[in-house]
Amino acid sequence: MRNETLPILLKEQKILLIGGGDVALQKAKVLNANNISFEIISENVNKKIYKLCDDIKVKKFKIKDIKENFIIIDATGSKKVSDKLLKYKKSNNILINVVDKPNLCDFYFMSLTTNQALQIAVTSNGVSPTAAKHFRDKCQNLIPDNLDTYMNYIKLQRDNGIIEPDNVKSKIENMTKSKAYLVGCGLGDPEFLTIRAYNIIKSVDVVLYDHLISKEIMDIVPDTTKKVFVGKQQGFHTRPQEEINELIAKYSNQGFSVARLKSGDPFVFGRGAEELIFLNSQNIDTEVIPGISSAISAPLMANIPITSRGYANSFTVVSAHLKGHRVNLEWIDLLHKKEHTVVVLMGLSRVSKIVNRAIERNVNPDLSCAIISNASRSNQQIITTTLKDLITSSKDALSPAILVFGDVISYTQNLVKVKQ
Repeated sequence: MRNETLPILLKEQKILLIGGGDVALQKAKVLNANNISFEIISENVNKKIYKLCDDIKVKKFKIKDIKENFIIIDATGSKKVSDKLLKYKKSNNILINVVDKPNLCDFYFMSLTTNQALQIAVTSNGVSPTAAKHFRDKCQNLIPDNLDTYMNYIKLQRDNGIIEPDNVKSKIENMTKSKAYLVGCGLGDPEFLTIRAYNIIKSVDVVLYDHLISKEIMDIVPDTTKKVFVGKQQGFHTRPQEEINELIAKYSNQGFSVARLKSGDPFVFGRGAEELIFLNSQNIDTEVIPGISSAISAPLMANIPITSRGYANSFTVVSAHLKGHRVNLEWIDLLHKKEHTVVVLMGLSRVSKIVNRAIERNVNPDLSCAIISNASRSNQQIITTTLKDLITSSKDALSPAILVFGDVISYTQNLVKVKQ
């Protein structure tokens, strides 16, 4: 299909928008966002439109209302109105856009990126606004966040007679280099994602994920995004950390935006720091997106406060799993500490070693503990027990899980009794 249109920019044109419903509201939003002067005529006006336009006449449209306006948008959906406009046009110089009627239009609305010094317009010539918006969003993602400031600088240079296209091209190429993201995906429930994390997951070209990333979060990833599974779960170490680092660098160097999805927070026993150091060493622009760590939030999902007056005035978060598959038991003596909570990540498979060392160190065998599995997810599981029964109780526990030790678990039991 060959187009017979000429995209142009019209400056300082006042526009008449006829209609006050939802369709007119969408057009009003576009005009307002791009600082275009316009007036509205409609018998009924959506309340939201009043925030977008100061020149509103609540009345039935008549041809004489066109006055000196040159550009007319018909958002009424009324054939009677469009027929009036088409008849008027035969003897008057006006341009008409009849919304959702491409064959009646003299011009189309382009799908525009954010109104900044650099703005990109995409059009399907009225065939598919959805397709235009899709590629508009792709173009928006190509524009660096700080480009507006640089464009203002270029304008000042041009105003002073300084025009350096080679320097500008080089600067912009450096600004638009691909970017890598280390995205904290929290507990697994998409509603606990930050808005920043959600937007990145929706917009990048490549996503690297592992077993710990929930299906619900992966369902957010668009079908057009390349998805690369990198394992990283006990029993599923399909790729070593070094290879994951190289994969992020590989796709970034190919010009793709890449998101490495990390369960919880990237910097809480998540190896995010290792990935960041490597990517920085490769001069790859990298942004770390915080996530909700299960260390604090998983107990919350089980109604277990990790601190509470009279039960715990401090807490410690440890990992039972160290580099090289070593077991970390250096924290065991913290279980003797009064009014203190210990949260253990990656400890479910180390329960036997944890219990045996604790007994060796004369930790109270009746110390309360809990196993919280798949926090926030549909298969969330909470097991409360004691140190002496932890090995037996852990056999029924699902993975991934965290362990919680301390009197705060008694607080939860009291809470349950109150509810009863």
